[in-house]
This record gives sequence, C-alpha cells and structure tokens, in this order.
Amino acid sequence: MSHSTQPQDHPVKGILAMLLAVLMFSGMDAAMKTLTEHYSAMQITFFRAACAWPFIVLWLATTGRLQHLLQARWSLHLLRAVLGIVMLASFIHAVSLLSLADTYSIFFAAPLIITLLSVWWLKDQVNSRQWVAIVIGLAAVIYMLKPSGDGLLSLGALMALLSAVCYAISAITVRVLAKSDYAGNMVFWLMTMIGIGAGLLALPDWQPLQWSLWPYFLAIGITGAIGQVFITEAFRLAPPSVIAPFEYTALVWGLGFDIVLWQVWPTASMMLGAAVIMLSGLYLIWQQQRS
Repeated sequence: MSHSTQPQDHPVKGILAMLLAVLMFSGMDAAMKTLTEHYSAMQITFFRAACAWPFIVLWLATTGRLQHLLQARWSLHLLRAVLGIVMLASFIHAVSLLSLADTYSIFFAAPLIITLLSVWWLKDQVNSRQWVAIVIGLAAVIYMLKPSGDGLLSLGALMALLSAVCYAISAITVRVLAKSDYAGNMVFWLMTMIGIGAGLLALPDWQPLQWSLWPYFLAIGITGAIGQVFITEAFRLAPPSVIAPFEYTALVWGLGFDIVLWQVWPTASMMLGAAVIMLSGLYLIWQQQRS
C-alpha cells in the first residue's frame, strides 16, 4: 500500500499550488455566500462536495489514478471528512453573517494553529520568538471575535474560528497521509465522505433545488474541485510552515468580491486585526526559516 513520497522536496511548486488553490476557493466562497440566502449551511456543504465530485473523478480518470483509490488509511480519511464537514458548515455559517473579508481575517488564525499543532503532532521546534508571534496573532483573533454591537462574542466570528481550527487539524493530517496515500485518494475520499455525511445531516431541513441558481452550483463545482486538488498537492509538496502564509492572499480576493458583489467596504478595525494576524504569521514563518 505504501509508496515512496518526498513531501518536502518541492517548496516552489507547493507555493504555486497554494496560490492557485486560494484563488479558486475565494471564488467558491463567494458563490456559497450567495447561496446562503436560499439554503442551510449543511445543505450548501453537501452542494460543495457533490458539485465538485464529478470533476474530481474526471481528473482521476484522465490521470490514471483511479486504481489507487482503495489503497487508503481509512481512519485518517474518515477523520478528515468529519473535520471537513464541520469546517465547511461553520465557514458557510460565518459568511452568511459576516463579509468575506471579515471571515477570512478570523480564518487567518489557521497558520498559527497549524504551527501549534506541528509542535505537538509533527514534533517541530518552536523558539521563544515564535511563541511571541503566536501569542500576538491569537490576541488579534480574540480582538476580532468581539462584535460591532452589544454582546460578548460574535457568532459569525466564532464560526470562522471553529472553521480555522478544523482546517488546521486537517492540514496536519494531509502531511501524515502524504507518507502513505496518493493525492488523488485524499481528494476523492474527502469529497465523497463529506458529500455523504453532509447530505444525510442536511435531510431534515432540505430545501428544493432552484435551477435558476445553476451558475452558482457550476461555479462551486469547478472552483471547488480545482482548489481541492491544488491545496492537497500544496500540503503534499511542501511543509505547512512554508505554504501557509500564502493563504493570506485570500484577503485580496475577499475584499474584491465584497466590494464588487455586495458593495461592502472593509472597516478600520477589520484591517487592523487582519494586519496584526498576517504580520504575526509572516514573522513566525521567517523565524522558522531562519532556524
């Protein structure tokens, strides 16, 4: 079942794969945000997997990777599927309450969380300066959890943070799975299991399909499939600490979609919080590269 892989041998390719994945996922997120006016977060999670599934199968078939599908570490694939359902459903709920840029700003905690998990799971070394960067970045996340009105916490921000935690854990599992499983396996089984699980969970509140929305379903399928393939390749080709900072480019796309599609402009507090989180993450990566 095992095959030889060198997941850390191609950092440049990993970075390029991440940049393309971020662009695709940003387009997908904009389409999903539009659908939140019509469907529940869990049903949209099902759409996310179901619409991408045919394109993923086509990719596997044209690249000759279908024969490897049963060579899999099922326990980790199941864990990734559970994480994927929670991650997507909470993220979709977040974008239904917040702008894309606000959601991304909270989600930017993921690289910091990945580093924390890498210390425990992958036995990576973190020095005192890196810990300071992590603490500052997480403090900015806590600052951004506060809503603009009354109340202690923003539900949308909490959902975005939950999504970031699930994403970080899933990213670490990709690094573990890359030692034994093919990239095609990881993409196929993630989408298949998410589709089945989210579909069953969405049944109690299922809403009929509106075929006038087919362009959004098609957009989710194409961008979701391409994004999933390239983000899996990114974490397979390079360490999380190398490619995670390039997810920050999502803010550029998020701001653009917010302004063009919903005429929503960023607030000063959002930009401040996002800047602190990004600078903390970038400093963290710089320290890791030096050491």
